[in-house]
Amino acid sequence: MPRTILTDISSLTWEHPADRAALNTLRAIPGFQQVVNKIASVFGERGIRHLFTASAVRVGPTQRPDLDALWTEVLQTMDWPTRPQLYVTQTPNVNAGAVGFGDPFVVINSASIEHLTREELRVLLAHELGHIMSGHVTYRTIAQIILLVGVQNLPFLAGIALLPFQMAILEWYRKSELSCDRAALLGTQDPDLVLVTFMKLAGGREFGDTLDLAAFKEQAKEYETDGSAWDTVLKIFNTAFREHPFFTVRAGELQRWMASGAYERILAGEYTRRADVKPGEHLGDDVKEASGYYTDQAKAAMGKVGDTLGRAKDAFTDAFKGAAR
Repeated sequence: MPRTILTDISSLTWEHPADRAALNTLRAIPGFQQVVNKIASVFGERGIRHLFTASAVRVGPTQRPDLDALWTEVLQTMDWPTRPQLYVTQTPNVNAGAVGFGDPFVVINSASIEHLTREELRVLLAHELGHIMSGHVTYRTIAQIILLVGVQNLPFLAGIALLPFQMAILEWYRKSELSCDRAALLGTQDPDLVLVTFMKLAGGREFGDTLDLAAFKEQAKEYETDGSAWDTVLKIFNTAFREHPFFTVRAGELQRWMASGAYERILAGEYTRRADVKPGEHLGDDVKEASGYYTDQAKAAMGKVGDTLGRAKDAFTDAFKGAAR
């Protein structure tokens, strides 16, 4: 299908307000930059790249040329002037990632090629390019090192309060996924394709059976709207130490963004250009938008608490009346 080339598009166009709010909170934690600098100095750009050069296959015109051509298409659609290297690694989980520090690159797991169609791979590649364009990769690489190695195995970080850092970076990591789901949509320009990819990432491919996108959309709606205040608390606990938001949550967030009209306006050419962005220019708008997002989330949670308390009061009153008869 023909796709609109998003000439000079800035990542500000798609970044989720919660992504920017969580990253600003992360940067404000005492010792944050110290942790980043120490981990980056120990592992380094060359060390990370050598790891994949030694243990993965670098994609190029003669090495997986179809995947290389697909990567070219994604870069062209998003009008990104540089070409990050792309690697395939033998890994059984369906996933991909952008890693590195100053010169990031993309790694796609071999299971993704096995389980996803060519167009679904486009979703993954556009998502990872979104991370690169948004400048997420340094912090995501730090997060991956912490998750892979474990903070207790990084003795050079001794003396730094790491639990708040770990919790905060995971919170931001999840929110950055919401931003780049939007980038995936802009890179593919096929909403159902992105949602089908989410469904497969959550539950696998058809394996000769039938997948129902409408049922998955309904499931996403059910997760977000059903449940008591205690269910809300359980969802927070279930999410706290995860790298990624649940796919039903991601589907719901993306559908809301589309419903806002933002996606159609971007395809019509109404978006922020990189050439027009000045450092700090949109900070006030970011804070306002992020504040609105978290206020809406808090109101929804408090509404559930109020509803639960109201039902508990009614049940108690009815029980008391019954006992008094």
